[in-house]
Amino acid sequence: MSKKLIIAIDGPAGSGKSTSAKLVAKKLNYIYIDTGAMYRAVTLFVLRNKLMGRTNEIIELANRLNIVLSFINGETNITVNGEDVSEEIRSFDVNSNVSEISTIESVRKILVKKQQEMGRDGGVVMEGRDITTVVFPNADVKIFLTAGIDERAKRRTKEFSEKGSEVPIDKVKENLKNRDFIDSNREASPLTKAPDSIEVDTSNTTIEEQVVLILNEVKIIADKKGIGI
Repeated sequence: MSKKLIIAIDGPAGSGKSTSAKLVAKKLNYIYIDTGAMYRAVTLFVLRNKLMGRTNEIIELANRLNIVLSFINGETNITVNGEDVSEEIRSFDVNSNVSEISTIESVRKILVKKQQEMGRDGGVVMEGRDITTVVFPNADVKIFLTAGIDERAKRRTKEFSEKGSEVPIDKVKENLKNRDFIDSNREASPLTKAPDSIEVDTSNTTIEEQVVLILNEVKIIADKKGIGI
C-alpha cells in the first residue's frame, strides 16, 4: 500500500478549519476527521446528564461513550452509542460549554487516543486545536489557521442562522472570546501554534483561496517525500 500523508490543521473557532479541511480531504480523497465534534459529543451528553462541574463523573461518562465519526456527502456524521447527534452537537449551548469540557485532561487523553488510532495509517486531514502539537506532532503537513475576531463572529453567526438558530452577533463574539481564552490558557493541550506550522490568516480570503494555499503546501511536502497525491 502506498504511503499517504497525515495533514493536521489547528486554529481557533471560526477560523475556517472545518470547511477548508473537508474540501482538502475531498480533493485528495483522504479521510476527514473533525476532532472538535468528539469534544462536542461528550459535552452534549454531559449537559443531558446535568454533570457540568462534576469532573470525575464526566471522565467516567467519556469512557463509556462509543463515539463514531463518518464523512457522508460532504458532511461529518457523528453517532454516540448508536444515536446520530450530528445536528445537536452544533447548538449554542454545546458551543458555550465545550471549551470547559475540553480543559479536563483525562477527557483529552481518552479522545486523543481515539484520534491517534483513526489517523495512524495516514490518508487523513484532521482538524482541531491540538492536532499539530499533541495528537500528531510529527504530522507531514501542519497548518495553523487564524482570523480576526469580527470575521470569526460573522461566520459563526451565519452558521447558527443557517441551522435555524438566531443568535445576536455580540453574544457570539463574546462566546468566541471566552472560548479563545479558555482554549489558549488551559493546562492540558492548550491551543497554540506549533513552531513548524504554516500560519494562514483567513480573514480576507475565500474558502477556495484557503484550500488552494493548503493544497500547495501539501504538494510541496508530498513531492519532497516522493508521495503521489
